Amino acid sequence: MNNNQNMYQQPMYQQNSILVCPRCGSNHMNVQVINEVTLKNQHHSIWWWIFIGWWWIFVKWLVFTIPALIFKIFGHKKQKAVNTQRRIAVCQQCGNTINL
Repeated sequence: MNNNQNMYQQPMYQQNSILVCPRCGSNHMNVQVINEVTLKNQHHSIWWWIFIGWWWIFVKWLVFTIPALIFKIFGHKKQKAVNTQRRIAVCQQCGNTINL
């Protein structure tokens, strides 16, 4: 009986490498890996703008107007995809979800 009370008090633990649901005490747990993709904007640092950026933008548009327009339309978008993975255990009996 004491072991059952401890099972409900702890958020999630493994008993002999079996996951146990803290809500219902069931060991019918399904572990899922979720991949979340977020876009991160890339930009130049303040040092680039102080030493290079202030004159480079002017020279680029003055000398390379047509190629700069083509590159602006079809070029690099300055965004980077960042993947984060997290694991979630889902109880098959009561539907409780727990982050691992």
